[in-house]
Amino acid sequence: MAEIVMPRLSDSMEEGTIISWLKQVGDEVAVGDELVEIETDKANMAYEADVAGTLTEILAQEGDTLAIGAPIAVVGAPGESPKNDKGQSPQAAGPVTAGDPPPPCGS
Repeated sequence: MAEIVMPRLSDSMEEGTIISWLKQVGDEVAVGDELVEIETDKANMAYEADVAGTLTEILAQEGDTLAIGAPIAVVGAPGESPKNDKGQSPQAAGPVTAGDPPPPCGS
């Protein structure tokens, strides 16, 4: 698992704003894939992934402004399940129910 942090895209950059995510949670990521578009103090730039795997978690939302080095996403092993809102994989979150159970037979 690799944590992706706000990169320094220019010498004068102190913080960046997430403009848009170019990959979504669950997408496979290869080294060199454009992952996220970031607004710097000088220009809008696409950040290319420096690790390969599955985008398992997006930590910074579009419009968020973060300092250099702040975590923005997590890339897990290829095929790894994405995290849900509680930081668990969907399989570990427990069963999903579809509402009230049917009445017992013979009622």
